[in-house]
Amino acid sequence: MSDSVTEKKPGLRKTRVGVVTSDKADKTITVEVMRRVPHPRFRKIVKKTTKLYAHDEKSEAVVGDRVLIEETKPISKSKCWVLKEVLSH
Repeated sequence: MSDSVTEKKPGLRKTRVGVVTSDKADKTITVEVMRRVPHPRFRKIVKKTTKLYAHDEKSEAVVGDRVLIEETKPISKSKCWVLKEVLSH
């Protein structure tokens, strides 16, 4: 197995698509990201959700929007994602 397969390429950041559940904080949105994973024992596909905090500089996202967020360096204690674009209203 070559080293290029196992090592991570620099500059690639994770992106996630989710739904905005809260926009009450200043310049911060709460995004709920859903993923489908097999159950560890029964192997049935189940839905799991994760709540992420993202930086929204212009406060353009509102509750219910589908958004694309990208990983970034930590902005605060719990915020290490940034809003890239609003996909749909």
